[in-house]
Amino acid sequence: MELRLYNTLTRQKELLTPIHPGEVRMYHCGPTVYQRPHIGNYRAFLFADLLRRVLELAGYQVLQVMNLTDVGHLVDDAEEGDDKLEAQARRDQLDPWQIVERVSAAFFADMEALAVKPAHVYPRATDHIVEMVAMVERLLEQGHAYRVGDNVYFDVHSFPNYGKLSGNRIEELEAGARLEINSEKKHPADFALWKSDAKHLMKWDTVFGPDGFPGWHIECSAMARKYLGDHFDIHTGGEDNVFPHHECEIAQSESVLEGPFVNLWMHTKFLQVDGGKMGKSLGNAYTLDDLSKRGFSPLDYRFLMMRGSYRNPLNFTWQALQGATEARRNLNDFRSRLAAEAGVTLVDLDSLHVDSAVNRTRLAFQAALSDDLNTSEALAALFVLRNSFIHGKLAAAEYSAALALLAEADDVFGFLDPVIAGGLTDAAIEQLLVARTEARAAKDFARADAIREELSAAHITLEDTADGLKWYRG
Repeated sequence: MELRLYNTLTRQKELLTPIHPGEVRMYHCGPTVYQRPHIGNYRAFLFADLLRRVLELAGYQVLQVMNLTDVGHLVDDAEEGDDKLEAQARRDQLDPWQIVERVSAAFFADMEALAVKPAHVYPRATDHIVEMVAMVERLLEQGHAYRVGDNVYFDVHSFPNYGKLSGNRIEELEAGARLEINSEKKHPADFALWKSDAKHLMKWDTVFGPDGFPGWHIECSAMARKYLGDHFDIHTGGEDNVFPHHECEIAQSESVLEGPFVNLWMHTKFLQVDGGKMGKSLGNAYTLDDLSKRGFSPLDYRFLMMRGSYRNPLNFTWQALQGATEARRNLNDFRSRLAAEAGVTLVDLDSLHVDSAVNRTRLAFQAALSDDLNTSEALAALFVLRNSFIHGKLAAAEYSAALALLAEADDVFGFLDPVIAGGLTDAAIEQLLVARTEARAAKDFARADAIREELSAAHITLEDTADGLKWYRG
């Protein structure tokens, strides 16, 4: 598979050409662990997981890093004001470190429920103060930064390409909006590398003074360099990260390195709710628990996120989630029916005849994913194959291959329910079916219903067909 991916930096799709052949190193902006992430946050994290899975399907060895921001991210992404984590700690009357542990645990539990593959490294900002300070010192030495008391700022005029990611021009960036008025700065767009505040609860004694803490942007640059090297392949985040966060990352990192930092920048669009914004104040910043209370699985939400392009806004409604649930159930049902007909032996998909229906589906599936992760087209190819099976147009000889293709697709999308281990054996199921038939013949309908309930509890589905009663696991 040759992958063509959209690069926010160049504003076009590009053929993925890793720095090191056969290997992709990528960094994802993770959560700020002050509140449990909502489903909008998880759209970006699910995209990162999808990207990794597609890269692995294409045969790449992937090194994936996702950070946890546990200090320095100020409210509204501003340069002045409260740290998000400390503000939450005051509201909850807890130590900030307790907030970090509680929210981090909830985040990892949610990620597991969403079937997200764990990143290879989850660095925390507070564990990398030394690396951040070293970068700030280097920027000062190079003349890219200046110090005012114990505060250090990056001089955006020292980096001629500032704005190349977002399209913002320095002369147009005046105080207001997300740029706070600060008399210490040479220009409103200059951003903090290191801050000092004696009242700050999370602070470190460094060469810049006893009461300092890092700016948000320097954290990701320092952690990415440590685990991925000075120059790596892909950096992702939500569209709100483009400016100022990723713009500032580029400026400070390329200044220190005096060379390239990241080749490919990828960003997900926002998740809307009922056609509008999502927000805690609006009461629609739903968590996975909110979905579960309405009877939905985290995998239903995962599937919903996979149905739309990551580069387009996606509208969350309960009706859309219900539709995703039913579509996912259909694919689970497809797998169960194939397994009932073909057994569980999978075939080597690479050995399929070029003109086979399954091979054509696989080629369409991979072609869609290769085109900037076109997940809707990839899923559509699977449903075409399912419809062929349902309408008797898929040759029985291809059932095992179709089952293998579903397994490959699940390696990318993670939408299928886990196969339940243990439970009733095939022989036990057959015995229960005989007993049920006898009970019905004897008009012992209570016994017949009890057997059906036992089978249902074991996730065995019964179906009356022209060829008699059939059963499958599903």
